[in-house]
Amino acid sequence: MSRLRLALGIAISVALFAYLLTTVNLAQVAERLRHTHLGWTAISVLLAPIGLCVRAARWRYLFTPADRPPGLLPAMMIGYMANNILPLRAGELVRVYVVARRWGRGFWAVLGTLVVERVLDSLAIVGALAILVFLIPVPKIFQYTAATLLAVDLVAVAILVTLAVAPEAAARLLARLTVRWPHVEHRATRIFSTFVQGLAGVRARGNLVPLIGWTLLVWVVPALSAWTMLLAMDLHLPLTAAWTVLAFVGLSISIPSAPGYVGVFHYAAVLALEIFGVTRETAVGYALLFHAAQIVPVTLVGWLFLLREHVTLREAARSRAAEGLSAQ
Repeated sequence: MSRLRLALGIAISVALFAYLLTTVNLAQVAERLRHTHLGWTAISVLLAPIGLCVRAARWRYLFTPADRPPGLLPAMMIGYMANNILPLRAGELVRVYVVARRWGRGFWAVLGTLVVERVLDSLAIVGALAILVFLIPVPKIFQYTAATLLAVDLVAVAILVTLAVAPEAAARLLARLTVRWPHVEHRATRIFSTFVQGLAGVRARGNLVPLIGWTLLVWVVPALSAWTMLLAMDLHLPLTAAWTVLAFVGLSISIPSAPGYVGVFHYAAVLALEIFGVTRETAVGYALLFHAAQIVPVTLVGWLFLLREHVTLREAARSRAAEGLSAQ
């Protein structure tokens, strides 16, 4: 299944990227890129790692105040760097491994916070699209995708709330479902108990308001990065355009793709800008530059943190499965 998903992702990325390149005059794209303002570009590039610093700050509030693990910022940087170069978004589990390695509380406890984080981000994207529908003609495919994502999010929220509020009842239900297979029951119970520990931060008093505030910042920073890149390309569009780029890209990277979201990122950004009357050549140039501004600095900073952590990507990629299965 993993190989099939990888092959599908690469095929989608190649097809979309090739399609974009065949629909533009590459000489005109290069000409637009030559006139890019370096100052605004530098700001957009700088905002990419700053955005991950904000994400790491929010991650702290998914743990209880008395039990926050060290190394969240390095793990965040390493994980996003790994997403840029490894297939199947392996960086998500790599960063879980990096934190669990230091913290010593178990792979699944950290993974629990990651699940909450993903749900928060999905809700933010759906919320942004819900607002954009009243401001711009959002393509039907994005509306349908957002509606599907919202349905999935609501189910996920219901499950997470149940696990956070009534973990004992959920544990009893799990035991009943696996009672016929003692080995499976033992392993599932240990994984479940560790996973639920990762939801303790959601129940902690004083975490809700910071979580909401940091989640807003998590999306404001990349929106500013998208907007400053518009200015770098002499595209003096409203901030709504930057939010549209961000929302479309956020939805598109949820589908299978090659490492670094090649193709799906570019296609979504082009569709977003064409709504605002931007020519295809200019939109493709923007997509190429904005993608590089998000990928290159994060990858470089992530490698530096990886060297400092004295861990290799191969070690993290191979060990994450063992960590998860052992569940301590």
